[in-house]
Amino acid sequence: MAGLFARKSTEVLRPETALADRESPVEVSGLHYVNASSYLPPFPEETERAVFGMGCFWGAERLFWKLPGVVTTGVGYAGGHTRHATYSDVCSGETGHAEVVLVVYDADQITFADLLRVFWEEHDPTQGMRQGNDVGTQYRSAIYWGSEKQHLAAEASRTRYQARLTVAGKGTITTEIAPAGEFFYAEEHHQQYLGKNPNGYCGLAGTGVSCRSGLEVD
Repeated sequence: MAGLFARKSTEVLRPETALADRESPVEVSGLHYVNASSYLPPFPEETERAVFGMGCFWGAERLFWKLPGVVTTGVGYAGGHTRHATYSDVCSGETGHAEVVLVVYDADQITFADLLRVFWEEHDPTQGMRQGNDVGTQYRSAIYWGSEKQHLAAEASRTRYQARLTVAGKGTITTEIAPAGEFFYAEEHHQQYLGKNPNGYCGLAGTGVSCRSGLEVD
């Protein structure tokens, strides 16, 4: 279970109080266990990237690697302060990072709006610094955008999905929408974890409110 050793912190810490950077990145093979693609750059020129935090990254990654048009996926840490953080670092609550999924996709086959639809529907974006029983800042809902087009689409989709949640009597979206900083890969055994362990832990649960089409932004 991803949150087994997590500190139950619900406040993102300040940069000056974060753990010190590690000198070297975590070593990973780069070979996607499920589809044999490379989840390390460089990626094909025709692809785009998106980074999503939906709680525990094991189940979130599986959602995306199944989608037609997604070229590859990898899990890691983003949105915090400690470079080359390890899993234990992130679970300490002392890095500020969220557990995230890097999604590399062919925009001619699947749109960013399609990815957003999966993002909103497949977890509960109203829970703040938690997702179900997984409690802590690393489990926060997040979209880290890589272009202004993605930024506008993310903001617009949040507004539209909030309207649907409100009608359904649900809470207020707490999703962090921020520029994509550096992405740090998680350890090898976390990559495609539910492909390697089909009966492994997945704590994702949506709100039951569908996210209607038409999320694209001109």
